Amino acid sequence: MTDTTQTPAGLVIEKRNWKFGRDMQPRRWWHGGDAGRTAFYNALSSTFPVGEKFFMSAVRHYRDGAPEPLREQIDDFIFQESTHSREHIFFNRQARDAGYDLASAEDRAARTIAWAKRRLPLMQLAATCALEHFTALLANAVLSDPAHLAGADIEAQRMWRWHAIEEIEHKAVAYDTWLHATRSTPRWMSWSLRSLAMLSAAVRFHWVVFRNTRDLLQQDGCNDRATWRRLLAWLYDYPGPMRLLARGILDYLRPGFHPWQHDDRALAKRALASLTPPLITPLPR
Repeated sequence: MTDTTQTPAGLVIEKRNWKFGRDMQPRRWWHGGDAGRTAFYNALSSTFPVGEKFFMSAVRHYRDGAPEPLREQIDDFIFQESTHSREHIFFNRQARDAGYDLASAEDRAARTIAWAKRRLPLMQLAATCALEHFTALLANAVLSDPAHLAGADIEAQRMWRWHAIEEIEHKAVAYDTWLHATRSTPRWMSWSLRSLAMLSAAVRFHWVVFRNTRDLLQQDGCNDRATWRRLLAWLYDYPGPMRLLARGILDYLRPGFHPWQHDDRALAKRALASLTPPLITPLPR
């Protein structure tokens, strides 16, 4: 088992202060007019502001003792996650404007994060590593197959693709922080702790996202077998995003795992080149 980073040398985690959808009217079923797909993405988005705040805090805890270039990567990670949180706060506001009540979804995510914050800082970091692996896997799925966002409103597509690109760019920052934080921990113990955190995160992630999806479908009067059958087929049939996630959990449990053993920088680069220019706010000097 290796306990050193496999992050590519010279990896750039870009600071992009991009904004999306500020001049568009919200549409209730923005994902191709499909209630199930819209509900799933809205359910996922409802977890991001509180979740990303937790990720930033968990990684920031180890920043001051981290070596370069990890310390700089942590700063870039925090910047990207803060802009993701801002854009999902706006995206969630649009969902409310379209008529959805997200209170129960956001409360469920907040209670899950509150439970995680009662754990030791090292286990909060382990949970962050697991959930960052989830977002990187979902990002790869979204960018690999245009069908995942086919038919979605253009600004929503661009926001989710931008988010996916940046999740790939910084996908190993939390994990490299874990390697640094556990550098003096026996390897078997480090593996056991991160595996335990992954299994717990997997259960809680699925519970929160699918309960949130159910709540939103109930608001549309679509919480029925036909809707769920179509949604689950889209999520888990090849090449569904959640099918890739399930395989990725097993990969994560391997001794010696590292996020950059799957190098998808070229995928992110192609996706970035395809994005039309967004509304950009200059970074402060």
